Amino acid sequence: MNNHFWLGMAVILLSGLMNGGFSLPMKYSRSWKWENTWLVYSLVALCLVPWALAFGLVPGLTHVYAGVGRRALLLPVLFGLLWGTAQATFGISLRLVGVALTFAVVSGLASLSGSLVPLLAFHPADLLRPRGLLLLLSIPFLLVGLILYAYAGRRRENEQATQNTDAPTRKSRFSTGMALCIFTGIFGSSFNLGFAFGGDVIRGSMQQGAGPLTSTYAVWGLVLGTGFIPNLVYCIYLLARNRTANLFGQSGWPREAALAIVMGLTWVTAILTYGIGATLVGSYGTSIGFMLFLASSILFANLAGLITGEWKGTSARTRRFLIAAVAFILVAVIVLNLGGLF
Repeated sequence: MNNHFWLGMAVILLSGLMNGGFSLPMKYSRSWKWENTWLVYSLVALCLVPWALAFGLVPGLTHVYAGVGRRALLLPVLFGLLWGTAQATFGISLRLVGVALTFAVVSGLASLSGSLVPLLAFHPADLLRPRGLLLLLSIPFLLVGLILYAYAGRRRENEQATQNTDAPTRKSRFSTGMALCIFTGIFGSSFNLGFAFGGDVIRGSMQQGAGPLTSTYAVWGLVLGTGFIPNLVYCIYLLARNRTANLFGQSGWPREAALAIVMGLTWVTAILTYGIGATLVGSYGTSIGFMLFLASSILFANLAGLITGEWKGTSARTRRFLIAAVAFILVAVIVLNLGGLF
């Protein structure tokens, strides 16, 4: 371990807390609808900040892209579009099933798919070595956690439905939300894949004078920038269908916009801070460090969900299923990321 290991772990813990709580401002929106808030959030987090960092910190960014050729840009762009679609469904899941359930399911599945796909693509022989065996060992824990979470979530909907008159609607929302969580978790790892296939862009950035850390911002611009497109399209569709575009100009818009901007800046800061922490941790940054990032994100998201009333009106038995589900998913994340030590 290097001299900055514990400092790096503290920074990663902070980044996980920010990641787990970035969507909380949405709960306090009063006049804007989901599409209004998500559009401003996406504009800040996926477009303005990433491109500002790329152009500001990567010398000769346009020359970098021209130098690596179209083929080297294609995969980061394609995975960015796929991740952007998953990011949109992530936002919808937050609205349908809440912060706690969305973060746990999505983080667990994304951690698995984000590790499994690169392993099969780049190092398939490692599947039968300690790293791959730990990955396979994590799958049963993850599946049990997801099943328990689905059961706890269904019990929550049934128990809360007895206090409301829209029980069938709530049950339908839960089923749709769970399906979207699973989709998001599987394809949300496209973020990592975009970086995994962005090696030529990073090397080109370093040749232009960018440092090891800032060179990644050239890939940031591609992956997050193209990821903004599906979010933009879906938000525009909802604004037109629901006739909510006029809310941008109504009284109270500065407060609503500020909440959305805080969401975007918090999410970007969480990702940036994790990168700094992982660099400080050193060789353990992408294994133990990433494990801490996901675990703290899941735990804080569930704590935030409890505090903000997502599980209000549920029985002690239902909350015990929730705790058990979180425990199994955390074990899966820990076992999975321990593979990075080998």
